[in-house]
Amino acid sequence: MKKKKIQNIIIGVIAISIVGSIAAYNYSFDQTKQKGLQFGSELEQIQEEVKELQTKFYSEKTRWEEGDITKEELSKFYESHVEEFKKIIAKYDMLTPPELFESSVDLLKISSETQLESDTEFIKWIKTGDESAKIRSDTQFQESLEYEMLGLVEFYSAKTGIKNYDEPEKFDAPQSGLTQRVIQITENMKDQCNSKFKNELNEFDTDEIEIKWFNCINDAQKWKIDHLP
Repeated sequence: MKKKKIQNIIIGVIAISIVGSIAAYNYSFDQTKQKGLQFGSELEQIQEEVKELQTKFYSEKTRWEEGDITKEELSKFYESHVEEFKKIIAKYDMLTPPELFESSVDLLKISSETQLESDTEFIKWIKTGDESAKIRSDTQFQESLEYEMLGLVEFYSAKTGIKNYDEPEKFDAPQSGLTQRVIQITENMKDQCNSKFKNELNEFDTDEIEIKWFNCINDAQKWKIDHLP
């Protein structure tokens, strides 16, 4: 009888232990998910600030082209733009993402850094008329888009549960033959966009043509994301 009582106590302790472990696991899971959602809001805010900054960047160029501001005023604005962009980029380092989201932060930060490099070359082109600076700006702009799209895919995959919170996966550039083929096809698509919409000076004849080129590049990037293994 005494032995049976001891066995019951042991079983009870084991049961409590299991329930405690499950509760701790569920709490840990909920905490991780909650941290992910909170972090997501913070990251989305940074991305919104980048978007607003870029909208202003190009709208000021339009104002200059239309004669609403002088070139000196545009140059002064661009100086403040660069400083403001640096401050926004620094906010990525202030985030404390759950492990599952670390790769998306890395990619989006690289995207913003590359966009800043593009803007810097664009400013140089405006100031000096150096066409090579404009070409570098366009190239870096495309790279920035690529990093941003990859970063957003990583972020939303984690946020929507496509990635498991229990088994975080880091982003590693895939090296398979299929991936290389997808990348090559994407580059060919981009080349076709450039050939179709850019003139011999690697420029656009009208703003409408530039918009069509932009949409063409975006379609190529989307195709790449959809087909990467």
